[in-house]
Amino acid sequence: MLGFLVWLFLLFLCWPLALLALVLYPVFWLLLLPFRLIGIGVEAVFELLRAIVMLPARVLGR
Repeated sequence: MLGFLVWLFLLFLCWPLALLALVLYPVFWLLLLPFRLIGIGVEAVFELLRAIVMLPARVLGR
């Protein structure tokens, strides 16, 4: 919602820049998509390592 309000404010101040931002947003989203996927993969690997390290404590704790 905040992003939409900022875009409306930009539209009020400088409409060509707001329209350019509206057109370029999907392009930047597509360019950043591989980095998000890599981030998800790295986070999953760290969660797996954490689960492996914490497994003995979980087994002994019960």
